[in-house]
Amino acid sequence: MIEFIAQNMAPIMFVALFAFLLLGYPVAFSLAAVGLVFFVIGVELAPFSKGSISLDWPLLQAMPERVYGVMNNETLLAIPFFTFMGLILERSGMAEDLLDTIGQLFGPVRGGLAFAVIFVGALLAATTGVVAASVISMGLISLPIMLRYGYDRRLASGVIAASGTLAQIIPPSLVLIVMADQLGRSVGDMYKGAFIPGIVLAAMYAGYVFLITILKPEAAPALPLEARNIPEDERYARRQNATTSVALLLFGVPLFYFLIWLGVAIPNVLGADITAPDQKIRLMMAGALSLIAFGRTLFGKKNEDAGTPRVNTLAIIGFGVLLGMLIAGAIGVWRPEMPSDNVAIWAAFAATGVLYGLATINRALGLGLMANMTQQVIIVLVPPLGLIFLVLGTIFVGIATPTEGGAMGAAGALLVAMSKGRLNLNLTKQAMDSTLKLSAFVVFILIGARVFSLTFYGVNGHTWVEHLLTSLPGGQTGFLVFVNLLVFILAFFLDFFELAFIIVPLLAPAADKLGIDLIWFGVMLGVNMQTSFMHPPFGFALFYLRSVAAKERYKDRVTGKTMEPVTTGQIYMGAIPFVCIQLIMVALIIMIPQMVMIYKSGEKRLDQQQIDEQFKSIAPPPGLGDMPALKF
Repeated sequence: MIEFIAQNMAPIMFVALFAFLLLGYPVAFSLAAVGLVFFVIGVELAPFSKGSISLDWPLLQAMPERVYGVMNNETLLAIPFFTFMGLILERSGMAEDLLDTIGQLFGPVRGGLAFAVIFVGALLAATTGVVAASVISMGLISLPIMLRYGYDRRLASGVIAASGTLAQIIPPSLVLIVMADQLGRSVGDMYKGAFIPGIVLAAMYAGYVFLITILKPEAAPALPLEARNIPEDERYARRQNATTSVALLLFGVPLFYFLIWLGVAIPNVLGADITAPDQKIRLMMAGALSLIAFGRTLFGKKNEDAGTPRVNTLAIIGFGVLLGMLIAGAIGVWRPEMPSDNVAIWAAFAATGVLYGLATINRALGLGLMANMTQQVIIVLVPPLGLIFLVLGTIFVGIATPTEGGAMGAAGALLVAMSKGRLNLNLTKQAMDSTLKLSAFVVFILIGARVFSLTFYGVNGHTWVEHLLTSLPGGQTGFLVFVNLLVFILAFFLDFFELAFIIVPLLAPAADKLGIDLIWFGVMLGVNMQTSFMHPPFGFALFYLRSVAAKERYKDRVTGKTMEPVTTGQIYMGAIPFVCIQLIMVALIIMIPQMVMIYKSGEKRLDQQQIDEQFKSIAPPPGLGDMPALKF
């Protein structure tokens, strides 16, 4: 019996850890306690293990160095920076401003509030990176409005919870930082690989809402006219005819070329051949037809819902696109050696800055050059977009590391809050307190994981796990099926940090040995682990939403009607379709790996012919090779 225990210490240790976690003990202390207890047991049972245990008391002397390694990890410095940035932005009222303005913008569309929540959820994900902040903000602000105007409770709660979890996969996600650290890969590469899957996932959420508006229109009605409370300026109304002409001119051409570019880019990502002349003709025809349909939809109906504000918005966007093209061209002439990615980032940054300046001047002086809706959208959207350019743009083009990008983002968030007049000592203290708690939480778990892994490696647990996973039938396919099922099931009981610090380090060596790209593997696991926030009944996003949703009947402050509460069952039922969408996204990543592997597109590849020519240029003169070797 003793020999059996000694030779199977790794699986026993693993089971004991999950038993502690299911009993409700804190993760960090469970990891450290199991590691230390089994270290003592392993030292005592080492003589009976037939070489399967390599533990001895002097090995504990390596523990301080492992803890110091955690504290000295510069990658983890990005976590407090991005957390602080997100908390400052969320508590300075940015989420409230975004939801109110984008809700008004999408209000005339059926399901518009749901579309606005998804859009703002993606934008908050790209600026805050914190799931709790996104879900609680949107639950407090949007849920009462959606219920006020007749949204289905399951749809409303599901959209809010799912949109909040986008902060887990869209950079600058804390999840991706931890994942990159555990996989031993670059955070910048992980961000690049996760960007397209995150945007596609948000688009799939919007597609589901669109499907609901067709099949069940009463579940997601448009905002009534009296709920749209941004009046127009008389000066603007006198300029509406000229604005319409400018919109058609400025927005039509960039949109046409954008549609052609999109038609080329998507097949390229999918690996299709787009070089054939007939393919290009089809793309141009599709772009022209899309432009005609788009123009007829927007300009063919002149009523109180679709008219001058929308046309003016298109004119301003078209102006911004053309301005960005001109700036990019000027940069290209001035600095021809600058990479195209850098040119695009700086051009977009400058163009949005000009639009923000125009909107601010128009509001301050009352010039009537823009519709009130248009200037409101610009003034509210540009600061978070500027932060995205500042943080992700500098990381993607290699100007800054993720830690440096996080520091710039934190400073930018303070400037945004200060510009709105909402930065004060109390807000800063609350943000710093929450940042300290989350950072300490992550570091304590990581220290506990180091204690656990020291013992686990000492009992050859890593070898046991690697042999178990690489011997699965089906090779890579069998491994991926098993891993995704394992993570999906464990996500019912464990949250992301527990999965990332316990499971991922065990899966990574086997994936690497099977020839699986670890960035692609990490993004796939990140999307799968995203379901841990949405799983009924233990999903944390559902808990966050439950904490802010009405539990009892209440009187609506606008309509005066008595509203029914949102039940826990409705929240759970609303989450299920979005969990299914997330699983579909996992399948898409497996079937279309190019969505993630695009992170390699900027890599510099060696040209063998150029290398051979360089070697020829430094080759020794003829006859030198026949000289006798020198003797010393």
